[in-house]
Amino acid sequence: MGSLPPSLDLPLPKTTLINGGGGGGEAEISEASLLKLFRAQQSHLNYFFQNLDLTQTLAFTRILLNSSGTIFFSGVGKSGFVSNKISQTLVSLGIRSSFLSPVDALHGDIGILGPADILVLFSKSGNTEELLRLLPCAKAKGAFIISVTSVVGNALASLCDMNVHLPLQRELCPFDLAPVTSTAIQMVFGDTVAIALMTARNLTKEEYAANHPAGRIGKSLIFKVKDVMKKQDELPVCREGDLIMDQLVELTSKGCGCLLVIDEEYHLIGTFTDGDLRRTLKASGEAIFKLTVGEMCNRNPRTIGPDAMAVEAMQKMESPPSAVQFLPVINNENILIGIVTLHGLVSAGL
Repeated sequence: MGSLPPSLDLPLPKTTLINGGGGGGEAEISEASLLKLFRAQQSHLNYFFQNLDLTQTLAFTRILLNSSGTIFFSGVGKSGFVSNKISQTLVSLGIRSSFLSPVDALHGDIGILGPADILVLFSKSGNTEELLRLLPCAKAKGAFIISVTSVVGNALASLCDMNVHLPLQRELCPFDLAPVTSTAIQMVFGDTVAIALMTARNLTKEEYAANHPAGRIGKSLIFKVKDVMKKQDELPVCREGDLIMDQLVELTSKGCGCLLVIDEEYHLIGTFTDGDLRRTLKASGEAIFKLTVGEMCNRNPRTIGPDAMAVEAMQKMESPPSAVQFLPVINNENILIGIVTLHGLVSAGL
């Protein structure tokens, strides 16, 4: 790992964090003491990276990669939270995984474990009582059991089918007690292995997005224009010979801010917006009562096809020379089949 950014070397004033320290006075922390902690943690993480057994880690990763069952993770306390998070990372990558609570497992949940499954036990000490009680029960189910620990010569390492050692110099805690560095390296280890599995399985961006359909990333890679456009029966359409003033209700009632000018076969001729209405009124005055939509419409509007990605529609709306609020959707024969609006894209989460 590189050094901390130079900006951290800039002088900062002492900052009051809490009132009433152990001595009854005001507790403070300085820039120097905070920077010292960050650099200490960086040093501890460097120790982990420099001493991690990559051969052992590769063997662990390959076992997970070749699993034909479910990869279960378990842990107690902070290691339990980390285990759960790593499991959820794998799930988001399309890998069958789940968190198994060691306490609940002994009260029936172990029934989900089978001989094709892998059980990964995270524990800093390797002597966690709940995991040691779970171990013989998990073995009886025939699962392959791997411990991930940091203390050399622990009980779990000697009893599991495999052990992965995560080198830990010490906790950042001044008493070397609070699990902050140990959980940090557990998280780094687990999530890095998860990405290694993702790479090995050649997961595509589209497959990843399919696992996140409600998120912005997923929507931008999954949603097409036809998924978010208004259909024909919702469109503010008119003919080019229609008088502008006769189409004001259509212009304002469909929530699109425009008229879509079509011929008898529904071919798109052009668009007429509320902005065009204001400009026409300013330029023509009372003559507007005799003007047709076809005389004042834009006959070269931006359009998009139904199979284009929705995010492409948004980019097209925002492109120079000026942004627009909508795009008519046409097929290969220039037949109007829908309209996509900026408001609709935003409402869809894009």
